[in-house]
Amino acid sequence: MAPSPQTIALAAVGGMGKFVCEDLLADDRFNVVVISRGRDEWFTSRNVPIHVSDYSHDSVLSILNKSNATTLLSFLNLNDERYITIHKAFLSACIASHSCKRLMPSEYSGNIEAHPARPRFYGTTREPFRQILKTEADGVEWTLIENGWFMDYFLPKEKSYMRPVPDEFPINLDDWTARVRGTGDEPQSWTLAREVGRAIVALCADTKGWEPVTYVCGQWGTYNEVIKTMESFYDRPIPKTYTPAQEIRDYVAANLDNDQVYAVQAVMCDEWSIDGATEVPKDITLRQREKYFQNCKFSTLEEVLGMAKGVRGVV
Repeated sequence: MAPSPQTIALAAVGGMGKFVCEDLLADDRFNVVVISRGRDEWFTSRNVPIHVSDYSHDSVLSILNKSNATTLLSFLNLNDERYITIHKAFLSACIASHSCKRLMPSEYSGNIEAHPARPRFYGTTREPFRQILKTEADGVEWTLIENGWFMDYFLPKEKSYMRPVPDEFPINLDDWTARVRGTGDEPQSWTLAREVGRAIVALCADTKGWEPVTYVCGQWGTYNEVIKTMESFYDRPIPKTYTPAQEIRDYVAANLDNDQVYAVQAVMCDEWSIDGATEVPKDITLRQREKYFQNCKFSTLEEVLGMAKGVRGVV
């Protein structure tokens, strides 16, 4: 007799969460519930139960207990103190829950062990909560998913659930230009959001035990290299400009008190890139791939561009 499906709760679902939701729905080992501030036709059209919540401890705990959820996945993308407040409520709800003893906070950064405060607005939101997890998890298993840049940003917007971020990402598909940060030879990592989602689903099914940080990657390289890949694939040169690293660092230093301004956060992402902090550690990533993700595919940029060309809609 097959075991009963476990229920996975998804909170504050955005583009990344939709990929996870699709793969969970396709897997008969899981049921899905969504915790959200409001209703969304994308989920109702797929018959996914939506529980409206204010993300407080009491509200989330009630939903976890009523649904018998075993795992809470957060996709909350906030860059101020609300990130910490809401994730503390998620953690305390898991601690108090009778069934939900696994938590994946919203992360999706790079090498956080070598660069815990990059980008800087993660240093004031994600990093404090990481420290809370280390001391206050109280029986709740947790892991932080880190993937570098999302490879989806190389694709036309209709090919992904991920919202384009042209002020953060060096390649602008709309005007077919590249504003390279630093020299363009700084090490980077990129991973397709769909494949990050499949890794998350694999972890939901895992029984070996999670590590505190889990790294995934489709391709390691530099922006100079991937720009050549784009030019070769499309047989079209990309006009390039270069922003010197010192110009980026000087701007960040002059605007440390303005880190809630999006234009400043975008340049802090430039700093994240020129520091090489987007590059996930290859040795750990490959070891964890062998441990957790033997059945997962992690595609290179050239493979992803080919996939996007061959399908209509989201890759």
